[in-house]
Amino acid sequence: MSHGPSLLNVIDVEATCWDGQPPPGSVNEIIEIGLTVVDVSAARRVSRHRVLVRPVRSKVSDFCTELTGLTQAEVERGVSFAEACRILVEEYGAGERPWASWGEYDRRQFARQSQADGVAYPFGYPTERTHTNAKAVFTSAHGLRRKPGMAQALRMAGLPLEGRHHRGEDDAWNIAALVLDLLGRGAWPVTAPVADV
Repeated sequence: MSHGPSLLNVIDVEATCWDGQPPPGSVNEIIEIGLTVVDVSAARRVSRHRVLVRPVRSKVSDFCTELTGLTQAEVERGVSFAEACRILVEEYGAGERPWASWGEYDRRQFARQSQADGVAYPFGYPTERTHTNAKAVFTSAHGLRRKPGMAQALRMAGLPLEGRHHRGEDDAWNIAALVLDLLGRGAWPVTAPVADV
């Protein structure tokens, strides 16, 4: 698979969450990484992927299952966070390709968890050059004062919400549709490849 500059990884993570404060000793951990590969020059989504990640310092709450559809039993069959990062780098060129997410949460969660687990951050540095906050681009392109959630942005752009909201694989696919819409409007920033490949 080519890691050329025309490919963009659109990523959405789901993490352990609670209705209120986490139980003592628990922290938010990534449990699903949704990834859609976008060919920017061809202006199309080329593939969609899902990596389930096994949490080690928290459990999937009933609230989290209701929100994401993910269960503790399901994520226990996932890979370690270190393995998930290896997959991102080796199979999806995360170290070379620019990437986007809806807002800053995904980038910050990867940075926090990489540091906490002693795992190399899978995306290139500096993050300002490799990561695009699609929510900020959408907000600016539409002249909005408030940053909309993904579902609201899809409605504003006249796009369908495909699949289940708060499921990483489906959200990444939908965010990629918004990226393509912004690209079509000439509003998507051109990102240079992280490394000359």
